[in-house]
Amino acid sequence: MSRATAFGVALLLGLAFGSVQAGLAQEPSVTAGVSAESPAEPGQLTHADYERAEAFMASNLAPRVYGGAVSPDWHDDSRFSYRVRVPGGHEFIRVDPDREVRVAAFDHERLSAALSQATGEGYEALQLPFSSVQVVGDWEAVEVEAEDAHWRCDLQAYECREMDAPPAGPSAGVASPDGRWVAFRQDHDLWVFDRETDEEIRLTTDGEDRYGYATDSQGWRQSDAPILLWSPDSRRIATFRLDERGVEEMYLLRTAEPRPELQAWPYALPGDTIVPMLERVVVDVENRSVVELDTPPDHQRTSSCCGLSRGEDWADVEWSPDGETLAFVSTSRDYRTVTLRIADPESGAVRTVLEESHPVFFETHAGGRGVPNWRVLHDRGEFLWFSQRDGWGHLFRYDLESGEFLGRVTGGDWNVMDILTVDEEAGTILFTGAGREGDRDPYYRHLYRVGLDGAGLALLTPEDANHSVELSPDGRFVVNSYSTVQNPPVSVVRRASDGEVVVELEVADIAELEALGWQPPEPFVALARDGETEIYGLLIRPSNLDPEKRYPIINAIYPGPQAGSVGTRSFSVSRRGNAHALAELGFVVVMVDAMGNAERSKAFHTAYYGDLADNGLPDQKAAMRELARRYDWIDLDRVGIFGHSGGGFATAAALLHHPDFFHVGVAGAGNHDNRGYTYYWGEKWQGLLEATEEGDNYENQANHLFAENLEGQLLLTYGTMDSNVHPNTTLLLMDALIEANKDFDVMVFPNRGHGYAGEPYNVRITWDYFVRHLLGKEPPFGYRIGR
Repeated sequence: MSRATAFGVALLLGLAFGSVQAGLAQEPSVTAGVSAESPAEPGQLTHADYERAEAFMASNLAPRVYGGAVSPDWHDDSRFSYRVRVPGGHEFIRVDPDREVRVAAFDHERLSAALSQATGEGYEALQLPFSSVQVVGDWEAVEVEAEDAHWRCDLQAYECREMDAPPAGPSAGVASPDGRWVAFRQDHDLWVFDRETDEEIRLTTDGEDRYGYATDSQGWRQSDAPILLWSPDSRRIATFRLDERGVEEMYLLRTAEPRPELQAWPYALPGDTIVPMLERVVVDVENRSVVELDTPPDHQRTSSCCGLSRGEDWADVEWSPDGETLAFVSTSRDYRTVTLRIADPESGAVRTVLEESHPVFFETHAGGRGVPNWRVLHDRGEFLWFSQRDGWGHLFRYDLESGEFLGRVTGGDWNVMDILTVDEEAGTILFTGAGREGDRDPYYRHLYRVGLDGAGLALLTPEDANHSVELSPDGRFVVNSYSTVQNPPVSVVRRASDGEVVVELEVADIAELEALGWQPPEPFVALARDGETEIYGLLIRPSNLDPEKRYPIINAIYPGPQAGSVGTRSFSVSRRGNAHALAELGFVVVMVDAMGNAERSKAFHTAYYGDLADNGLPDQKAAMRELARRYDWIDLDRVGIFGHSGGGFATAAALLHHPDFFHVGVAGAGNHDNRGYTYYWGEKWQGLLEATEEGDNYENQANHLFAENLEGQLLLTYGTMDSNVHPNTTLLLMDALIEANKDFDVMVFPNRGHGYAGEPYNVRITWDYFVRHLLGKEPPFGYRIGR
């Protein structure tokens, strides 16, 4: 057996983690045999060091925060309940905004005693075995799930009795608005489950393999759930027949005994001539008929990134309130042109209302995975349209019949983020926006109200913070949690009409967090590569930082372009890659939202279109250099970087394109050549694949073509069953590094998909890698996170 083969076997069996030189194994280091009980040698971190870092992982920090952000569970048009962490467990609260009342949802002591008696178990008042309740009447009783059974607990007598669980229907289904039907996929056809009769009804009959109805097969993701949108009256379903016939396949091998198992599925790549196409249909549930819409097949695209669904709903599709008209938006393969169309669900007739193009890519949302910001106002015969035509994301009004422009609704150097609701009768819009309050973080989201004529724009959440909002079903109240990266959340109920607070819900308590020594990240502003554009980031330092010492700096990166490294501007106990825990090992950790990310101007977002290998890295470098000028304790002679998925791609690119700056990297599940990643991604951010004299226009982003530039220490990881970012692009990079005679390291995760980044073993080897190569010390042998 060759040394390279032996090394691969060792990795797969978890016997060793060693470095690879030109693809060959090194002998284990002399510290590999040190036991957990052995005294620490000079230059070695201890189990106690890792235990302290582990205490700063998100899963260990979160239980130390009480009274956090509120997620309402609506029980009617305006009343709701929620579950909140308190010392000793969780408490259920119910709220009536009309009466301005916030009270305990029930007597927790009596309910725990009643449920304990009914189940034969022993429950504590603040440790009830359920996380949500179904309210019966006006809180006369609640129905809960406990001990694999369904219970009704009377809140007057405090008695619980077991009940037959209500028919749930298929696990991967979408319920109709009236609750009677559950739509699901089976045998390539669309079915519904009738909750009244427990009957399964087949709605379509001609579905076939690779040509089925409501199919969630997007290459990079697949599920058993259907993609569709119910009409408000529950009579019809808007969906599609997905034609994947002829689309080339991707392959994976699942590790198994005695032979591996092959997995194959359609997966279109940039430049493919045959790609999945959607044939739009409307299915009548009662008549069990299918109407094909008279419109050309559409590409598997949405006018805002990413994927066809938002929650359970098919995005870019909208029914009229009476269910008699269907509106939808089609997006071209190159993402540059979107078209709004109106369909008659009875006849299938379709007419085009508006078409708009952008020279780079068109989007109907300024952020990642947002609900497209267009709305048809049927009662007014108008529609709202989102466009970045003037460099920022704003709303415009058009005539629904003629497509005539009626006027601008919003404008300025800021972005509309999400339309919450439109009151056609009052002529007003409730929406969130970012960047309008000039003296604040431009990523902070606030709630606004404005007239459809553009008049009367009003800020409804005045606090200088990032605001998350959820509108009551009747549109009269808003549950608002606001916080910053340094200030914990405050949650309130506001009137949607004027923003006035009517009920105070929670003020988070982080005393236990601070007692541990936890410190919030430090927000900072730096200048980008051009020396002019402001970019925003976070810095996390060790809680015991000594300003007389110098610390390696590590960049936790996600380059987007649909989102950035920082993530939410709201309070969070930890950040990307468990950054607080990593910092406790003796590092400064930073996250920077570079140019090329969303939620700023269109020019900012398209900064490196057509050159994905840029990854915003010149801006990351500029920010880190600026921080080093501010803080003498940052050591730019020891610079690390790590990330997963797009962050893995960016990490490898950092070491290959900027070897003079980045010295150590851990690159997980990277899309290292987007010619081998889903076509929906590359064709949006890199452009359609085109031949050039040098080869094609994707060669500038293919990491393996720059393997000879590697100078630092690089650890590559991947999961063998990653159906999102296929391991092939990592293997191409590995092969090129071997060919270039470069030293690098590899860790393979058998039978893992794309989401192994937070797996304790992966976290630990990432710590080990930076400890060895940036701190110049040995990690403790055999440390197990979560022991």
